[in-house]
Amino acid sequence: MRLQGKITSWKDDQGYGVVTQNGADRNKTAFVHIKAFSERSRRPKLGDLITYEANLDEKRRFRADDVKFVKRASAKFSSSDVGGTSTGSLGRAFAYLFCMALIFAVFLGRLPLLILGIYFGASILAYMAYAMDKSAAESRRWRIAENTLHFWGLIGGWPGALLAQRQLRHKTSKTSFQVMFWLTVFLNCIALGWLMTGSGTDFLRSIHVF
Repeated sequence: MRLQGKITSWKDDQGYGVVTQNGADRNKTAFVHIKAFSERSRRPKLGDLITYEANLDEKRRFRADDVKFVKRASAKFSSSDVGGTSTGSLGRAFAYLFCMALIFAVFLGRLPLLILGIYFGASILAYMAYAMDKSAAESRRWRIAENTLHFWGLIGGWPGALLAQRQLRHKTSKTSFQVMFWLTVFLNCIALGWLMTGSGTDFLRSIHVF
C-alpha cells in the first residue's frame, strides 16, 4: 500500500531523516534514506510531502522505500534550495571577483605565480574532498572531518570549496559549518593581503618564492 507523509526530520549531510504519515495514523513514522528516492532531480528538505512504500527492516522498524516527491512539494522548489539565495549569489560574486583580483595581482607582479598555483591546486583538492564527503554521506560510509574541509579552505582552496557547496549542495544548510567556513575565508584573505605588503613581500623573498 502506498502512503503519503511529510518529512519531519532531515539531516542533509548524512542523507537520511524521518517521514511522518499523513491522515489517521499521524503518529506512524518511518526512516527514509536518500537512496530510497526514485528521482534525484533535487535533494529532500524538511517539510517535503512524499509518497512511499512502508516496509519493515531487519529490526522490525518501518522504512520508506520507492519514495517520490508529491508534485505540490516539487512546485515549491526554487533556486533558493540550491544556494540561489542572495547570500549564495553574493558568495559566488565575491569568489569570482577575488579570483580575478588574484590573477591581476600576479600579472602586475604584486604576488608570485606560485601563490596562484597554490590557490588553484588547493581549490581542486577542496572540491574533491567535498565530493568524497558528499558521496560518503549518501552511502553512509566514513566521513571526512569538517576540520579537514576547513583546512583546505584556509590554505587557499575556499573558492573550490564554495563551488562544491553550491554545485553539490553540500554543507550549505549547517549554520555552524558555514560560520566557520566564512571565518577561514576571512583569515585567508587577511593573510593574502599581508603578503602584498612590504613585510609580506620581504617574507616571500626570504623563502625564495619571489
